[in-house]
Amino acid sequence: MASTMKALTFVEPGRVALDERPIPEIGPGDALLRITTTTICGTDIHILKGEYPVESGLIIGHEPVGVIEKLGREVAGYEEGQRVIAGAICPSGTSYACLDGLHSQDGQGAAHGLKPLGGWRFGNTIDGCQAEYVLVPDAMANLAPVPDGLTDEQVLMCPDIMSTGFSAAEAGNVRIGDIVAVFAQGPIGLCATAGARLRGASLIIAVERLPERIEVARKMGADIIVDFSKQDPVDEIMKITGGRGVDVAIEALGLQQTFEASLRVLKPGGTLSSLGVYSQDLTIPLDAFHAGLGDHRIITSLCPGGKERMRRLMNVIEGGRVDLEPLVTHRYALDDIEEAYDLFANQRDGVMKVAVTP
Repeated sequence: MASTMKALTFVEPGRVALDERPIPEIGPGDALLRITTTTICGTDIHILKGEYPVESGLIIGHEPVGVIEKLGREVAGYEEGQRVIAGAICPSGTSYACLDGLHSQDGQGAAHGLKPLGGWRFGNTIDGCQAEYVLVPDAMANLAPVPDGLTDEQVLMCPDIMSTGFSAAEAGNVRIGDIVAVFAQGPIGLCATAGARLRGASLIIAVERLPERIEVARKMGADIIVDFSKQDPVDEIMKITGGRGVDVAIEALGLQQTFEASLRVLKPGGTLSSLGVYSQDLTIPLDAFHAGLGDHRIITSLCPGGKERMRRLMNVIEGGRVDLEPLVTHRYALDDIEEAYDLFANQRDGVMKVAVTP
């Protein structure tokens, strides 16, 4: 086995570079995963732009599909050569947050003076998976075997965007018969739309303008599309609901404009389920907030991780309840990942998700 590997590292705001790095040395509770497929996330673009700070030289990426190359001496129940995924969020299973049922808020992300984004470690506080190999910490809490009948691309969305998008519907407590509005149909929003359908929403209104995303939104379960480039989404959604508003509004873009619009379409007592990664302070308008008297709930979610979450998501795919393969629109070799970043960051050629293979 070679001693070095190819890996994409963060250099400085506006610049990432494919570099040669040592293959990680694992500890007793870790696993070394040989990456077979990974992808680029919108959060990686926030890192690239300097909107989310990480240390220079860090390997980026947090969505691994691969094969176990080596196991730490304390890891039991797995075999080398086994196909697995690990969630973008890697809970330890032993922290106060984990034992309080908040696995995503493990607390590991507060290291190095960075924003304390819970258990997000890959590509944040430890080296990530846009590389030939990645070290998976707390392997027994995080490695989830991939069913034999599923391909890499079928499970590629599980580590992050499927888990995140579904969490918006779960945290928003979408119920059978609910009316749900999903603002933005990027990869996360599309998964939120699919999650709302699985939770029993009877009417899903998707806000989007790009034709290729509208087409996939319909496949994911959107009943009505509101094109925000042609009509005011708040006015249109209130018209669709007869002035009542929606039970749950899901904000999947991370902008003041969409956050505010999500708040304005809520019924009294409705829930705003926020998924956006915000790079600026948010303002809550007094009228949209009903001066604090509207019985509204505003809830945020960080991608649920851990092996049990991954197992459940793969069950959904294996059971044919949702097909997320249409989200993979482009494929690149790891050698060409800088080109893939340029495409994804600038949202050219109808890109939604990119499959990257070492």
